[in-house]
Amino acid sequence: MSRLDRDLETKLTDFALALVDQQKARVAVPPQRSSTGFWFGGGNMVEDAEGRFYLVGRYRNFGDSRTGLGAGERGLELAIFRSDDRGQSFQKQVSFSKPELNVGDRSVLSIEGSALHFNEQGVELFVSTEKAGIEYPAEFQSFLKPGAGVWTIERLQADSIDELKNASIETVLESIEPAVLHVKDPVVYSTASGDLVLMYCTHSYCWSSSNTAYAMRASGSDELSESCFSFFPRGFAWDIAIARGTCILDVPQVGVFANRQVSLLFYDGGEALRNLDEHEQAVKRPRGYSCEEIGGVAYFIGGDMSRIYRLSRNKPLFISPYGTGCSRYVDVLAANDGLYATWQQSQVDLSQPLVLNFVSNDEVAKLLA
Repeated sequence: MSRLDRDLETKLTDFALALVDQQKARVAVPPQRSSTGFWFGGGNMVEDAEGRFYLVGRYRNFGDSRTGLGAGERGLELAIFRSDDRGQSFQKQVSFSKPELNVGDRSVLSIEGSALHFNEQGVELFVSTEKAGIEYPAEFQSFLKPGAGVWTIERLQADSIDELKNASIETVLESIEPAVLHVKDPVVYSTASGDLVLMYCTHSYCWSSSNTAYAMRASGSDELSESCFSFFPRGFAWDIAIARGTCILDVPQVGVFANRQVSLLFYDGGEALRNLDEHEQAVKRPRGYSCEEIGGVAYFIGGDMSRIYRLSRNKPLFISPYGTGCSRYVDVLAANDGLYATWQQSQVDLSQPLVLNFVSNDEVAKLLA
């Protein structure tokens, strides 16, 4: 199926910008300190049958992954918050330390992205952690930095959110392929047919790129399919070094999108894995780099993830007006009363709290009219 016409793409772009509104957003969960290297986020928000919101993410404190964990705490706690007032306030309900997420003799060095998902059995939690006790392939063993580990994705299943604390942990995604050796930042998306898409980020053995992959779990099955690593390649301009999918949102079928099945793919991008040294006379702009990514969006039609069209091909859409410009890990909850967008947003003090913006159903209808 060919891409949408320009007017419809403009509608989608304006809709996405209204969701990820940098000025209207308010802090939902602050980091542990208002300073560079401290943030909270990298997860998602879900709604239960009683209308309560549950939000998962990880607290990250300052540390430098290039030198292992000796330089700081980094991803030190996974936390699940509950809101009984439609996102006006959040209370921590469940928390996991790094040792509590160990898998056998694989000890957790750092916690990264996570995702909650309600299913027929209750609730499942996908979480990615960096672990010691995993070797690089023989040919590349010398590339594993002292004090660093390998990222894998685990799953916890329980009857309720509280019971996740005592759930067993099983590894559901890991790799021995050098090009996609590290897997992390899980994202869950339910298709129209009830299948589960588990999207995630990959890194190579040399940390030289950030890409997006996904595996499918058919409705009624517990098994994931073989992963697809080529459905959303890195871009050509601002996102040439990093393209990490963070959320898939089905566009509400109202207004000009009535009877149209269109889905948005939000993603993080960047030009490099470190802050680029700019020419003194160059245009000053956020370029995006590791831990300070900026955001973009793409879309696909009719559930066909083999054809994805960028709306942010030449420049990013989502840039914080504060700090480094970092704006990343967008997630959007489609609730009964509207859409709740959350993301990490750089602040003047260079911290990254999780911020939230709500767009009501009436506003959605106007945006897509």
